Amino acid sequence: MPIKFDINDADPQTNFSANRNFADVINVNISRRRFLQGGAAIAATAFVAGCTSATGTLRQQPAMAFKPVPVAFGDSVIVPEEYLASAFLPWGTPLTANAPSYAGDGSNTGSDQEQQIGSHHDGMHFFPIDTHTTGTNSSEGLLVMNHEYVDPAFLHANAPQAAPRQLAEVHKEIAAHGISVAHIKEINGEWQLLQQSALNRRITGSTPMQLVGPAAGHRKMQTKYSPNGTHTRGTLNNCAHGFTPWGTYLTCEENWARCFVNKETHTREQSRYGVSKENGRYYWETATPSADEYARFDITPQGESALDDYRNEANTFGWIVEIDPFNPESMPKKHTALGRFAHEGIVFAPAEEGKPLVAYSGDDARFEYIYKFVSAQPYYRATAGSHLLEHGTLYVARFNDDGSGEWLPLDINAPEFTARVVAAGEYFSDQGDVLLNTRLAADIMGATKMDRPEWGAVHPLTHEVYFTLTNNTRRTSAQVDAANPRAENYAGHIIRWRELSNGFQWDIFLLGGAPGTYTRDTAIELDASNHHACPDGLWFDAAGLLWIQTDMSGAIQGGETYGNNAMLVANPDTRVVKRFLTGPVDCEITGVVTTPDRKTMFVNVQHPGEGSTPNAATSHWPDGGSARPRSSTVVIRHRDSKVIGS
Repeated sequence: MPIKFDINDADPQTNFSANRNFADVINVNISRRRFLQGGAAIAATAFVAGCTSATGTLRQQPAMAFKPVPVAFGDSVIVPEEYLASAFLPWGTPLTANAPSYAGDGSNTGSDQEQQIGSHHDGMHFFPIDTHTTGTNSSEGLLVMNHEYVDPAFLHANAPQAAPRQLAEVHKEIAAHGISVAHIKEINGEWQLLQQSALNRRITGSTPMQLVGPAAGHRKMQTKYSPNGTHTRGTLNNCAHGFTPWGTYLTCEENWARCFVNKETHTREQSRYGVSKENGRYYWETATPSADEYARFDITPQGESALDDYRNEANTFGWIVEIDPFNPESMPKKHTALGRFAHEGIVFAPAEEGKPLVAYSGDDARFEYIYKFVSAQPYYRATAGSHLLEHGTLYVARFNDDGSGEWLPLDINAPEFTARVVAAGEYFSDQGDVLLNTRLAADIMGATKMDRPEWGAVHPLTHEVYFTLTNNTRRTSAQVDAANPRAENYAGHIIRWRELSNGFQWDIFLLGGAPGTYTRDTAIELDASNHHACPDGLWFDAAGLLWIQTDMSGAIQGGETYGNNAMLVANPDTRVVKRFLTGPVDCEITGVVTTPDRKTMFVNVQHPGEGSTPNAATSHWPDGGSARPRSSTVVIRHRDSKVIGS
């Protein structure tokens, strides 16, 4: 009998602290916050008006004159009639001239996959290749993308059977994870992969990595592979991303915990993150014949010390990984100062000369938290680099009833933190220990439990920070009132805040839901042109348009109300929201970026046909016919060469 994988399950809820739920706050907050109300016009503009001190200039904003696309149910990508969309770089595309071609029957090997575009495309960024330093080339660059996970039913020629797993299958699955660096160029009006380029590169679940920051070299990082605790192998479950002011790519490890299994007593570094007790998500630890490369996923203690086994292997995951896309020989770095959790992505506030660098990241699980990192050293463009992410202070957010917010330090040298640790009866040996247990540290500080914090985006002019809260069907009726009437938050919402000298001020930008759903703070009412559920991907373009991508699953995905997953665009100033794109059957829409001139947009379509099998596939996108479905990037352009969003 084919083995059953729980690939589409998020990591289990592990936060059972007594901290207040975000729902508890919003129910009080929305109903009493009069500084944002007093008439629809005032409600919609007060938050933005409070940010007029921000500096910067927006590029000319497109009119969003396109006709919104309707909810769709078919197996194709649909964009407004003024636009063209075509698949590009689907899973299995040979990345180099000598790489094996994609085999549509799943017969490619693990070694083949290491030379091909990975599976389950997710977050991505376009790095222009210029002969100067302006970074404005819109016809050539590096498209760097994440590959979040795999669907073994489509990845292999035959359905994987019960454990123990075949070594060749495990090799291919780990090779399909990670990141692709693709050198692309527009030639005669068509985007092409330059297979001869030395910059093309795959980074997988086996690529050697360096650990840097406070937890590097910690005794809890020591393994048989790296006795000094400074290195590990691979990056997994790479969801959203970020990019640094100095031109490197950041990939974020999300639902990594259940790739590992400990069949004995779990440490706090394992239990608070949901490490499995019976078997790993893909049963990689059972690979036969046994190999050290895959045995590491069984973190059950087996030797006399950590130097004899992989009891600490899972501690080397849950980080943000920095990759230099322009240096194929460089070793990726896992930045421990940014915290260990189910990182969805990372987004930076605009870098200011002579001031610390600021970044935000969400922990994508039910009732988890939003974090902020502030570098210890100031940013200077001339000397900016990886060192800015190696030391600093990690904070976690508390959202107060009155619309204010606080950033709570997770710093062993902060008196507020040490006092709470003592009161909680916990102990951390050093800052590395705090960061290895980021979730526990946030629990202790009394952070606000959120509804799956996912992507973040920073408005290019006002510098407001927007975050998607995708859903949380475990919210109870006790946490709901008339202002937030969903006992099971299946539809999600988008929160935003602006930084203040002593914290931040927040409101709700948009509630997901069926037509008629109304957001008081912004006076936006959803209708047939923009209703949606489960906002996930989020990105501001240079003109200040907010692109929103959805990740529905289960009964509502493909259902009568919402149809297939989609991408919308919103203008926070005018409060106009329109549906711009719908995807094929059973896919997620995730990852979005444009070229600097904003005339080409890249969007990722992940896992079309998920949950089905090759013999009964619900999707055959993008190849059509009876082909297996493949995750792929989509290239979008305006028929009249206008900027995207026109």
